[in-house]
Amino acid sequence: MAQGNNSIKKVLIVAFALCIVCSVIVSTAAVALRPAQQLNQELDRKTNILNVAKLYEPGMDVEEVFSEEITARVVDLDTGEYSDEFDPDTYDSFEAARDPASGRTLSGDQDIAGLSRVENYATVYLIGGEDNPEQIVLPIRGQGLWGLMRGFLAVEGDGNTIVSITYYEHSETPGLGAEVNNPRWQAQWEGKKIYDEEGDLSPEIHLTKGGASGEYEVDALSGATLTSNGVTNMLQFWLSEEAFGPYLAKFRSGTEPEDAEETDTDFEDVEGA
Repeated sequence: MAQGNNSIKKVLIVAFALCIVCSVIVSTAAVALRPAQQLNQELDRKTNILNVAKLYEPGMDVEEVFSEEITARVVDLDTGEYSDEFDPDTYDSFEAARDPASGRTLSGDQDIAGLSRVENYATVYLIGGEDNPEQIVLPIRGQGLWGLMRGFLAVEGDGNTIVSITYYEHSETPGLGAEVNNPRWQAQWEGKKIYDEEGDLSPEIHLTKGGASGEYEVDALSGATLTSNGVTNMLQFWLSEEAFGPYLAKFRSGTEPEDAEETDTDFEDVEGA
């Protein structure tokens, strides 16, 4: 006896065929759109760097301005010197941190930003040329309340005065921790100092409750204690001797970083996704 069009077997066959067709369409679209997604991610990164350096204007040609105003260099976090072992246009320090050959595990005392691992080399962005730059943009990241926060910190060429801060990726609570992207809160950072006059590598900059009054203080985020602590901790880490401290110390002392001598290495550039 012939089976009807509504038989279980035919329904299952049609459903299976639809699943296969949809999977092929979705996979093809994902592959086809990947280059466009990568271009958009790169454009967003450059926009954020220009924004934190106070160079971004709506409607501007981001690619053109970035190529004219920004010089990217890879820094050896241990020595504070520049390295030519990596191409700053393709090097991904976030991925490098995961590689045992190009990153290191942080001890409990070192890992105040909740990173577990950190890269040995990081990319910095110089405004105004490599010699006597007007600004230095540093990538920063660390744990907030709900997850990893990633952003940029712009510092003047003296290696000690903050220009601005911005976060381009976070999962903090809207209206509370997410106020890290509020322009009014970000405006407080301009002119704040990172280190004291003793010249050591211990950063003094921090968030404080009840109104910031000193040159090393910024108002904590209202109702977002853990996010505020996360911001303080990530800055205390990335500006310390464990990260960009040795690099910024060269600007503070008037001896700018130099290109390190080329050495043989067992690892290659890590390309960004």
